[in-house]
Amino acid sequence: MAPKKKNQQEPADSLTRIAIVSSDRCKPKKCRQECKKSCPVVKIGKLCVEVAPTSKLAWISEELCIGCGICVKKCPFDAIQIINLPANLSKETTHRYGPNSFKLHRLPSPKRGQVLGLVGTNGIGKSTALKVLAGKLKPNLGRFDDQPDWQEILTYFRGSELQNYFTRLLEDDLHAIIKPQYVDNIPKAVRGNVGEVLKQKDQRQQMEHLLDALELNQVCDRDVENLSGGELQRFALAVVALQKADIYMIDEPSSYLDVRQRLKAAEVIRELLSPDVYVIAVEHDLSVLDYLSDFICCLYGQPGAYGVVTMPFSVREGINIFLAGFVPTENLRFREDSLTFKVAEAPVEGDEDLKKFARFEYPKMRKTQGNFRLQIEEGNFTDSEILVMLGENGTGKTTFIWLLAGILKPDDHFIELPEFNVSVKPQKISPKFPHTVRDLLTKKIRDSYLHPQFQTDVMKPLNIEILMDQEVKNLSGGELQRVAITLALGQPADLYLIDEPSAYLDSEQRIIAAKVIKRFIMHSKKTAFIVEHDFIMAAYLADRVIVYEGQPSKSCYARPPTSLVTGMNMFLKNLEITFRRDPTNYRPRINKQQSTKDREQKLAGSYYYLDD
Repeated sequence: MAPKKKNQQEPADSLTRIAIVSSDRCKPKKCRQECKKSCPVVKIGKLCVEVAPTSKLAWISEELCIGCGICVKKCPFDAIQIINLPANLSKETTHRYGPNSFKLHRLPSPKRGQVLGLVGTNGIGKSTALKVLAGKLKPNLGRFDDQPDWQEILTYFRGSELQNYFTRLLEDDLHAIIKPQYVDNIPKAVRGNVGEVLKQKDQRQQMEHLLDALELNQVCDRDVENLSGGELQRFALAVVALQKADIYMIDEPSSYLDVRQRLKAAEVIRELLSPDVYVIAVEHDLSVLDYLSDFICCLYGQPGAYGVVTMPFSVREGINIFLAGFVPTENLRFREDSLTFKVAEAPVEGDEDLKKFARFEYPKMRKTQGNFRLQIEEGNFTDSEILVMLGENGTGKTTFIWLLAGILKPDDHFIELPEFNVSVKPQKISPKFPHTVRDLLTKKIRDSYLHPQFQTDVMKPLNIEILMDQEVKNLSGGELQRVAITLALGQPADLYLIDEPSAYLDSEQRIIAAKVIKRFIMHSKKTAFIVEHDFIMAAYLADRVIVYEGQPSKSCYARPPTSLVTGMNMFLKNLEITFRRDPTNYRPRINKQQSTKDREQKLAGSYYYLDD
């Protein structure tokens, strides 16, 4: 019989250390229980680590743990984390799932008639916070064995806005609707014709308006299971916006959407507001989050271990705190590096700097696919350069990538494209490899994978090491994306063709991925063509841009590469959107339509504002 565990719930006194045992990785029957055998506290006769014969997981006493970290190093499956928490968090636990598992500190405070934006890395507690605020998960205040009743929970939040919120949630029976994060799973849950499904949900008499705003008219006669990723996203937003609710929770509304569609989606979400309605949005595209929100709560911590919600900040201040990695109100740094988006102009024709680089050219091309026609103007590029392709969905950006890769041939067969070694990171990643990430990297990019410089510049920042022993087919979308970027950069090539590297990545991972790609291309003196819809990431990566114009899915035109400012101005003018930049970190910020700044910039013809 296993000894009784003393620490079955969090003690009332200060607990500033937590032990996390990963249920996915801990395999007591496949190891020699190194964690227990190596623990110095166990050696002096105290029950700090216990692995019962019938248990599927090791158990670690957080009261007895001295934080030596020996069990972390000895565990063969990297299943243990021992984390020291900031001391002021000890009495602010909102929810904990169980012993040695994830815990959330504090909650965001929604306000009626305003949009609350949440920003933070994946696995930090955003979904847990949404479930608690929606009334789908009762907060246990860290007492997972001795659940508090609602009276005690309301007393805990006494004096805060959350007391009023939870009181309303209990007494008025507030109705909450959540737009799910992974829209790919919608066809499994929703069957039938798009138009009929939307008609059944139309409680707000907004169907015609939403069909126009979200461009769903052309898919009304199709079945839900036949929709693409972008169409599913817009369909999910329409389903939520058609229903009457007191709380709208929108989880990642911009995935799969281009810049124009993202802003349309943001406008639809803001239209849900009324004096009695709460709207909460989780978004990883920081320019869209900025445009959408009235105030921001950041979440920081250790993914999969613990998350902390900050107090509400103004939109600008909240996003800048997230990018800086420093919370001034708590005097706490949660990330080592801060990120600024200072843009250096690329050299122009005739510039002395340009002559240092090798120059390459591609010819004028045409490509017809069914009813779609793409015309590409001739252009040039140099080594150590990143060209970002800007255009709406369906304008032929991916077609151009396949033409450069030689997978598609131009209509004019006599046109000879220069031959390059290319490495492609496709838009859609289908995990078919039957073994682990380690096996995949060893098979595909063995030389790069074993090279210390590649490990330092690419694999370590993308945190690939933690995925090494996982099966490829079991990886999440963000994990797959990081592995796909690693594979693409690991292939020896002249041209790196990278299609939507930000898809599925959270805000922090996008920043890291952009840094990794930029540094790799500069150091290896290669060229990258990148398709990207996240405007902040596109502006950070681009040396020059290729702008796509025309009618999506019908007839489109790719202009020659132009400087960043010229290209951005051209692209944004077509969309009738203006950007200013933040004076602190120079990140692009969308101006509200018809605001003073918006009108001023449009009059001056400066849609992408770069002056100090």
